[in-house]
Amino acid sequence: MNRTTQITQTEYCSFQLAYDFFNTELFRGTLPAVLITLQRHSKAYGFLAPEKFIGRSEETATHELALNPDHFGRTDEAILSTLVHEMVHVWQVTHGKPPRKSYHDRQWASKMMEVGLHPSSTGEPGGKETGSKVSHYVIEGGLFAQAFVRLKATGFELRWQSRADNSDRQKKAASKTKYTCPNCGQNAWAKPGASLVCGVCLEEDLAINPMEAEV
Repeated sequence: MNRTTQITQTEYCSFQLAYDFFNTELFRGTLPAVLITLQRHSKAYGFLAPEKFIGRSEETATHELALNPDHFGRTDEAILSTLVHEMVHVWQVTHGKPPRKSYHDRQWASKMMEVGLHPSSTGEPGGKETGSKVSHYVIEGGLFAQAFVRLKATGFELRWQSRADNSDRQKKAASKTKYTCPNCGQNAWAKPGASLVCGVCLEEDLAINPMEAEV
């Protein structure tokens, strides 16, 4: 890759292009302009902050649509499905009845399915469709899936992802190795190779058997 490329302009322009494309394809061009940002936000693939930005030289406001680059180690389709997930929030704020902060209600869920994303608290079939924390999965053959194919055919491509996508997850997993006392069954969580003593048995140098890491 040419290091003289204007990386910021290229990457943000890609997301702006995608926003405009899906606005036309899935929302009939009815969504307002937003300010797209890349934000590392714990446990979130993205979020919408209504009217988070205000004008400096004129009396106006716009929504912030943020995407978390720590989760860009996925396919372009998966990343852009998060973009559209947040665009549905933009639609509800603009044309619907916004629920309380961070809540995904039935109106939002219905619009998600209309544009080709199935709401799910687990990100897989069978999860809850409404609630405080709701992800989604792409509906095979749905409007989003079809629109993404058309966007991809234009040569669209996202080029950058956070290095932390892999390293931070590995560190997190390493800090959550489960250990179980073979005598009393007491559990503890620590880094691999930690020297632990059971607080229930009170035996010195007790051998704690490491179990499968829980993430």
